[in-house]
Amino acid sequence: MNVGIHYTIEEIAKICKGKWRNRNTSFSQLSYLSLDTRKISYPSETVFFAIKNNLRNANLFLESLYQKGVRNFVTDDQSIDFTQFKEANIVMVKNTVAAFQKLAIFHRNRFLKEQLTVIGITGSNGKTIVKEWLNQLLEKEFSIVRSPKSFNSQIGVPLSVLNITSSNNLAIFEAGISQPGEMKNLEKIIQPQIGIFTNIGNAHDEGFKNTKQKIREKLQLFMNSNHLIFCSDDERLASEIRSFKKKYSQLKVFSWGRKSSNTLWIKEIKKENSLSLVEAIYQRKKFRIQIPFTDEASVQNAIHCWCALFIVHKNTETIRRHFTSLYPIEMRLELKSGINHCDIINDSYSNDFYSLGIALDFLNQQKHHKFHTLILSDIVQSGVEPEKLYRDIASLLQQKNIDKFYGVGTDIFSQQKVFEGLKSTSFFKSTDDFLKNIFISGFHDETILIKGARQFEFEKISHILEQKVHQTVLSINLNSIVHNLKQYKEKLKPSTKIMAMVKAFGYGSGSYEIASVLEYNKVDYLAVAYADEGIELRNAGITLPIMVMNTDSSTFDSVVNYNLEPEIFSFNLLNDFTGFLRKSEIENYPVHLKIDTGMHRLGFMENEISSLCKKISFNKFIKIKSVFSHLAASEDPAEDAFTLSQFDTFKSCCTKIEKTLNYTFDKHIDNTSGISRHPEMQLNMVRLGIGLYGIDSNKEMQKKLKNVSTLTTTISQIKKIKAGETVGYGRKAKVEKESVIAVVRIGYADGYSRRLGNGKGKMLLKNTLVPVIGNICMDMTMLNVTGIKDIKEGDEIIVFGESLSLQSVARWAGTIPYEIMTSISQRVKRIYFEE
Repeated sequence: MNVGIHYTIEEIAKICKGKWRNRNTSFSQLSYLSLDTRKISYPSETVFFAIKNNLRNANLFLESLYQKGVRNFVTDDQSIDFTQFKEANIVMVKNTVAAFQKLAIFHRNRFLKEQLTVIGITGSNGKTIVKEWLNQLLEKEFSIVRSPKSFNSQIGVPLSVLNITSSNNLAIFEAGISQPGEMKNLEKIIQPQIGIFTNIGNAHDEGFKNTKQKIREKLQLFMNSNHLIFCSDDERLASEIRSFKKKYSQLKVFSWGRKSSNTLWIKEIKKENSLSLVEAIYQRKKFRIQIPFTDEASVQNAIHCWCALFIVHKNTETIRRHFTSLYPIEMRLELKSGINHCDIINDSYSNDFYSLGIALDFLNQQKHHKFHTLILSDIVQSGVEPEKLYRDIASLLQQKNIDKFYGVGTDIFSQQKVFEGLKSTSFFKSTDDFLKNIFISGFHDETILIKGARQFEFEKISHILEQKVHQTVLSINLNSIVHNLKQYKEKLKPSTKIMAMVKAFGYGSGSYEIASVLEYNKVDYLAVAYADEGIELRNAGITLPIMVMNTDSSTFDSVVNYNLEPEIFSFNLLNDFTGFLRKSEIENYPVHLKIDTGMHRLGFMENEISSLCKKISFNKFIKIKSVFSHLAASEDPAEDAFTLSQFDTFKSCCTKIEKTLNYTFDKHIDNTSGISRHPEMQLNMVRLGIGLYGIDSNKEMQKKLKNVSTLTTTISQIKKIKAGETVGYGRKAKVEKESVIAVVRIGYADGYSRRLGNGKGKMLLKNTLVPVIGNICMDMTMLNVTGIKDIKEGDEIIVFGESLSLQSVARWAGTIPYEIMTSISQRVKRIYFEE
C-alpha cells in the first residue's frame, strides 16, 4: 500500500500532532507514503507509517527498512531505540492509524474551496461496481479520482483520499464498516456532497446488534451531505433514511423505485436477449436506459449510477447511450498458464497509475520466472500532462525491474524517449498494430503482465498468449489463502511460528503459486512430501526454509544442493544421511527429527529416544532445527484423552533430546485441527495444512474460513433421450421418463472420482443441484438436467466451490476433502487470482 504525497516530514509531524525526533532535514522532502514493508520502491523519498494490529506489528520491521534506505518513520512504539536510527526522521504519535487518518483529513480539507464534487458510496454490496460504472460513464466529462480496487476500510479510505490532486474535479470513494463507530471516522475523511446507499444485506452482520443498527451506522457517512441516493423498495432502508433526514435537514433524498412518489419513478424493466431496458419518469419526463445485463444486482447498480447523473447534471442522451457499453468489473488479478512456459497476469479491471503499481507488486510476487514483462496501454483521462505521466511510469518500471516493456497507444507511442532507461522496449500505436507485428515465439519462460484500458481490447492479446486447454478450470483465490492464514494467526501467540504444508502440489492448488503467497505473508517454514517438490519451489525462487518429509539416499545430493532440510525418522536414515554428510565434508546441516507418539506411521518410538540421544549427542554433521510429532485424531473430541497422552509423550521426548544437545530447537505437534481445538499444544511452532485451503473439522473455525478453490466445467452437449433408454458405460443408468442429459467436460482422468457415478454425486447448474447419471467416463460425465430451463451448450457447471462445498462432494464419494483436492489432475487448468 503506497501513495504519492507532497509533504515534508515537518508538515506531517504537525498535521498528525506528533513529536519529531531524530531530526534529519536532508531527508525531509517526501514523495511517497507507505504502509507495506514489502512494496517500497523509493526508500529515501518515502515516509513509512508503522501500523500495529492483531495480526502484525510493522514496528518490528523498522530496522530492516532503515537498512534498505528508508529515513522517515511515523510510529506509536514508545520502546523504539532511537540510537539505531541516527540518520532517520522519526515522528512519535499516540496511534499510527489515527495519525494516518488525520493526514488524510488534512489533505481532503485542502480541496474544500476548489471545484471538487465528492461522491461517497456505502452499502452491503455493489459499492465497487457502482463506483467503476460511474467512472466509465463520466470519465470523458470529469477528471476523476476514485478508490483503487475495493479500498473502503479504515486504512483503504485514507489511502484513496490521499490520491486527490488539484487537477481532479470529481472524486468517487467507497466506504465499508464492520462495527459501530467506524463510519464517523470515514465521514471526516471523505466528506461527500453526494451519497449513494446501494443496499442492505447480511455482510458483517456479526459486528452489529441488528439490521437497524447497521443501517444507522452506515448512514453516518452522509450526515453532512447534500444529496442521498437510495432504492425505496426496501422499506427497512427507506424507513431509516426518513428518520435520518429529520436530523439532517440539509439532506435532499433522491429515491428511486416502483412507486410514483419516488424522485425517479421506475415504470418498467424489460429483460430480453441479455439486455435490460429501464423506463423511468423524472420530473414528469420519460427517460430510458439500456444495459447489457439482466441480473437484478446489475440493474440496481445501473439505476444508482443513473440517479447520480441527474444530480451532477449529466443525464444527457449521449451519456445515457453509454449505459449500453457498461462492462463487467473484474475485481481480481488472474494468474494463468501461458504459451511457451510463460505465466500470464491478466488485469483488465482498470488502468491508472495507482492500479498499475498494485499490479506490478503482484507481478513481483511471482518468482516462477526471473524474466518479467509488461504490456501496457495508454492511461486515459489521468488529468496529468502526458510527458510527466509517462516519465513517472518509466521511473516506476525501472524501480520494479521490468525486463521487457511493450507500450500500446498513441500517447505512449509519442512518449517513447522517456522509456529509454528500460532494458528492452517496443511501441505500437494500437492493439491491432501490436498483434500484426509481434512474434508470439518471442515470449518464453517469462511472467507477462497485461494491463490495458478497456477500450484497447487487450483480451485479444491475452487470448493469443494464454495456453489453450480444455474448459475445466480450478480457480484459486489467493486472497482467501491470506484470509485463512490470518484466521489461524489470530489463534497463535505472537512468538509461535508457522510451518505451512504445501505438499501434494499444494493440496492440488499448485505448489509454487501458493508458496509464493505464503512467503510474501511471512510464514516461517514450508513443508513438502518429497525432494522434487522442494526443488520445484527453489527453481521458482522460493527462499523460505523447506522441510522434506520423505527422503532416501537417492535424493541426498538434491536435498543438499537445493538447501532443503530432511525429516529424519529412523536410525537407518540418520546413519545414511550422516554418512553422506561425512563424505561430503559438511557439518551442522539442518535436519528435523520425527517422533512417533501414537500415530504409528513414521518416527522414532518413545522407547528409542535414549538410543537416539546417544546417536546425536556427538554428531557434528547435523544440526537439529526442530523435533515434531503428528497428532492422530486432534479433530475428534472423543479422542481428546489420546491426543493429550500424545502431547505428554512428545514433551517428555523433547526434554530428553534437549538435555542431550545443550541447545534449543523448534517443537511442533499441533496441526490444523489442533490449532483451533488444542491451543495449549502450540509450543513454538505449528503445522498448518488444509486449513489454509478453507477446511477445518471444527465447526466454529470453519465459519471463519473462506473458500479457496472452485472447480468448474462446461456443458459439451445436451440431448433428449426417451423413457427406457440407458446412459453411460455398462448401461448402469436407465431413465424412467423422457429426460434431458447434459454431457460435461470432466471425468476421472481430471480427478472426478468414479465413486460419484450413478446418482451419488451432484453438480450445480444455474443454482440447482443436478445428479450424475451413469458411470463417470475418463473425460466426460453425464448429468440429468431434466426440468432445468434455459440451458445451453457452453453453460458453466460448478463441481465444487463456495456454493457447493468440497466437504459435500467428499461425503458423496465416501472419502475426505484431502483426497478430492489432491486428485485434481495436472491437465485441469489452474487460474490464480487476487481480488
